Amino acid sequence: MFTFESILELSDAIRQRKVMAVHVVRECLDRIDRLNPALNAFHEVTADLAMKAARRIDLRASAGEDPGQLAGVPIAVKDNIVTEFGHTTCGSRILENYRSPFSATAIRRLINAGAIIVGKTNCDEFAMGSSTENCAYGPVRNPWDVTRVPGGSSGGSAAAVAAGMCPLALGSETGGSVRQPASMCGVVGVKPSYGRVSRYGLVAFGSSLDQIGPLARTVADAAAILSAIAGIDRHDSTSSDAAVPDYLERLDEPVGDLRIGVPRQYCSDRNDSEVNDAVQNAIELFKDLGATIIDVDLPLTNYGIATYYVIAPAEASSNLARYDGIRYGRRADLGEGEDVFDLYAKSRAEGFGPEVQRRIMLGTYVLSAGYYDAYYKRALQARRLIKQEFDAAFARCHALLGPTSPTPAFPLGSKPDPLSMYLSDIYTVNTNIAGICGISIPCGFAIKDRKRLPIGLHLQCRAFDELTMFRVARMFERGAELNFQLPELELTR
Repeated sequence: MFTFESILELSDAIRQRKVMAVHVVRECLDRIDRLNPALNAFHEVTADLAMKAARRIDLRASAGEDPGQLAGVPIAVKDNIVTEFGHTTCGSRILENYRSPFSATAIRRLINAGAIIVGKTNCDEFAMGSSTENCAYGPVRNPWDVTRVPGGSSGGSAAAVAAGMCPLALGSETGGSVRQPASMCGVVGVKPSYGRVSRYGLVAFGSSLDQIGPLARTVADAAAILSAIAGIDRHDSTSSDAAVPDYLERLDEPVGDLRIGVPRQYCSDRNDSEVNDAVQNAIELFKDLGATIIDVDLPLTNYGIATYYVIAPAEASSNLARYDGIRYGRRADLGEGEDVFDLYAKSRAEGFGPEVQRRIMLGTYVLSAGYYDAYYKRALQARRLIKQEFDAAFARCHALLGPTSPTPAFPLGSKPDPLSMYLSDIYTVNTNIAGICGISIPCGFAIKDRKRLPIGLHLQCRAFDELTMFRVARMFERGAELNFQLPELELTR
């Protein structure tokens, strides 16, 4: 089955004419057609465009041309990353008919490398959520157990890769929205350092936190995608000019004298016991591989959620102010005697869901006169301290290790209280706050209701040290040899 194969081997086979790109894409589209009604991972499937792109790849390969490192590889795109084809809705009614006039830099770079976009995946509205239940087009379901969430906000992308509907997908991160669903769906998810990947074409949520990141089945596949999309971009002033190394060239080279820090705050009693057991098993494996395990204290871990839920909503309230029902997006009908203020209020009330409205109000409040210093300014000070805490930890070790999420996938509708939902990201938000890189890789299973649910191992490294992060993750992946291919039986129940 093509969608469960290594993308590097798959693209090599397509370039060498051993496999036709049209056959790969057709299998992917057939699988989407069969499985998406149960999972709701895709919002829109661009089947005709994908098949045309596949035929072009095959023609170039037959003519002896090199169609690119990712030639013919199907990839799904989170619906908050703009494409000049199809719709970009951000999982929101306010943008339900929006078509972008341009494609994001990450999309253009993937297409230039030969990748084929097969569709846009559902997400929490404007990427605000940890379960993909806040999507205006219905919740996404976890392919390991369709009664449970896939994580969020990139739940559609994670579920699509886990179910074999495509071998790769793009998601976005503001506080864990790639790594947390990767953990809950049993795939690899990468949060690059802030500035490593251009944000041009990523619909803004929290501009100082947002990053585009890949979801894949293996560390090597994720590294290949990051290699394709990383690098400076003249359209994004926050993109970094730091050199992008060849992540694949040294991927299988173990990190010498590897030192791994285990923050004592990460192995907490508030975690599911099976999550703690899986992380402990990972620690033992690293010891067997010759790593030195170092105890690390990150006392500001517990302040991350509070810091994040001041900074992110503040930036969201500013970024989402443009959706006013006039320039673009949903426009409400006005009654007799209603004015432009009523138009703004009605359009936003009809177009935005409850979670987005909640965060806009929070953000507006913390930025308001009399509260700016007490909340927003103080959160920025806490952010600096969190970054300094990570810097001190990385002076002693190559990487930090812990669980990606305190629990495996939880049942749909089981977290109606917003705070309990927010705490799902307690181990991921500080990565975004500090601007460093992180990866979630499968490390075990929890057994819930007689179903196996994936558990993710979280590795974090200093900013722009993705090469070390990938090498450490590959050491674990190679040593653990876990099988996270979803049994076909599970998908059809």
